[in-house]
Amino acid sequence: MRYLLLFLLPALLLTSCLKDDAYTASPNDRLAFSKDTVAFDTILSGEPTKTYSFMVYNHADKALRIPSVSLQKGQDSPFRVNVDGSALVGGSGTDFEIARKDSMVVYLMANVPEKDTDLPVSYEDKLVFTTEAGTSQEVVLTASGQDVITLKERHIQADETWSARRPYRIMDSLVVDRGATLTLEPGTCLMFHSKAQLIVHGRLVVNGSASAPVTMRGDRLDYMFTRQPYDRTPGLWGGIILKEESYDNHINYADIHSSTNGLQIDSCDIGRRTLTLENSIIHNTTHHGLNLRMASAYVGNCQLTNAGGDCVHVRGGDLQMVHCTIARFYLFTGGSGGAAIDFANYDGEERLPLQRLDITNSIITGYQSDEMMGNFNKRYDDAFNYHFDHCLINTKEIKNDEHFTNCLWDTDESSSTASDAVVRDKNFTPDFDTETLTFTFMLSPRSKAVGTADATVTAATYPLDRLGTPRTIAPDMGCYQHKAEASDQ
Repeated sequence: MRYLLLFLLPALLLTSCLKDDAYTASPNDRLAFSKDTVAFDTILSGEPTKTYSFMVYNHADKALRIPSVSLQKGQDSPFRVNVDGSALVGGSGTDFEIARKDSMVVYLMANVPEKDTDLPVSYEDKLVFTTEAGTSQEVVLTASGQDVITLKERHIQADETWSARRPYRIMDSLVVDRGATLTLEPGTCLMFHSKAQLIVHGRLVVNGSASAPVTMRGDRLDYMFTRQPYDRTPGLWGGIILKEESYDNHINYADIHSSTNGLQIDSCDIGRRTLTLENSIIHNTTHHGLNLRMASAYVGNCQLTNAGGDCVHVRGGDLQMVHCTIARFYLFTGGSGGAAIDFANYDGEERLPLQRLDITNSIITGYQSDEMMGNFNKRYDDAFNYHFDHCLINTKEIKNDEHFTNCLWDTDESSSTASDAVVRDKNFTPDFDTETLTFTFMLSPRSKAVGTADATVTAATYPLDRLGTPRTIAPDMGCYQHKAEASDQ
């Protein structure tokens, strides 16, 4: 045994020396980072964010010791950091290392304090890595904290006016009681928690503007993936319901998006108008976008797009639409299926006379070969009155039918030459970015909707498009006037 120990001792000493030699202390061997800045963007004050991460790499041929990793602001930092499985206590940690040609992961979150201010407050800190050679390297951390007005179980029982002073966060359903009016001023933002709804028994007045629309959206401000915020996904909140006793609602310049249901109108007296919807967007809903059931409504200069159900779902009643873009390019699974527009004078066994459906100067399109569905109840002689005039419609060409006048057909069959083969999504520019879920419904100069609207109707209703652009002598169909290319001028 004594001879064995004498043999092992030099080997152990050699191993110890090799272990020391396996680390580099050269200032030329530096860390590399997958990000030099981690931006949390705008977050809700007083509420922790989800976890972000980045990688730290050692490209050297030897391991790197990192004696210190610390936040410059220490325990006063609004950021919380975990390095390679160890949390930084009081904003600092010691004794980290990365093997040769290896990496480690850093996890971060932020929780910025409430400041009782209306405007977002910016925060910045630096996460400093110091190697054994004394070399310090930094990753910048930034965030912007937004204070909100949080509401729970809120009923509007008397007339109220809400301003754009700071966003309102609705944790459950916001209810406007019968006899009360909720007025939203330009720039007001309503952020709804999961499944929360706006339920109106009384009256809703939205007074947005082209430069300061009223926004109704979910309350998730984080990202699902890089470059794809949750705000571009459907189903983040419940939507808006106008109940049967609600009348004279006026919504102007609203951006309503990413809900389960968009805007639903329950059955009411169609002798009174329930809703006037103008210059607004209803976009990216899991089920129907605009859902009218035996109601009276007027919709003008609006974008109704990307519903998992129907962009416009009509069951009986009285609906007029002018200069609207109705486009169904829904990418998610889990929707109920549908079309750009679906109208009928019944629902199951219930008779719902369609007194009027008039659509003028509008675009009705989508990915499917047929985006218009009309269903007549053959069992009864109930009213089924509809008329499309000066519209671009994605359905098989309809000839000699008094229900369709001066219409164009957004189908492959209607494109006789390569020069006019612009249909469905190609009507719009720039191209849809399906990776980031960015959809722009501005018209391509090559679309058949360009210059083919009824100018008389335009002059009498919406001489400006939804964004305030003047419509020309030859106005376009839909809610946006195209921007001419140099070759068109």
